[in-house]
Amino acid sequence: QVQLVESGGGEVQTGGSLRLSCVASGLTFSIYTMAWFRQAPGKEREFVGAIHWNRDSRYADSVNRRLTISRDDVKNTVYLQMNSLKPDDTAVYNCAADKWGTSYYTEDSYDYWGQGTQVTVSS
Repeated sequence: QVQLVESGGGEVQTGGSLRLSCVASGLTFSIYTMAWFRQAPGKEREFVGAIHWNRDSRYADSVNRRLTISRDDVKNTVYLQMNSLKPDDTAVYNCAADKWGTSYYTEDSYDYWGQGTQVTVSS
């Protein structure tokens, strides 16, 4: 019954901002590492960022100056604040959950995935 539901995607012009949300249910949220991945058309899925249960966070080198991951363990929600967006950020963004996860970067480490939310950045 684990579900991860993303929201907050949409269309934005270059330089704009969006905040993605992922609400988790059916799991003990506070002990899961939560991550964001993205996949653009014709490209492989790539790691964006992750946040451990103790709020230690990691980011892909390409985005860590513009994107910030955070979590609210009361609301069982992980967020991805995206600023200074570029067309290269256009992708479907998925959240993922890994119980007591420590690998962060590897998508195979994550057991649960949301359906994704589309982010489109126009130039």
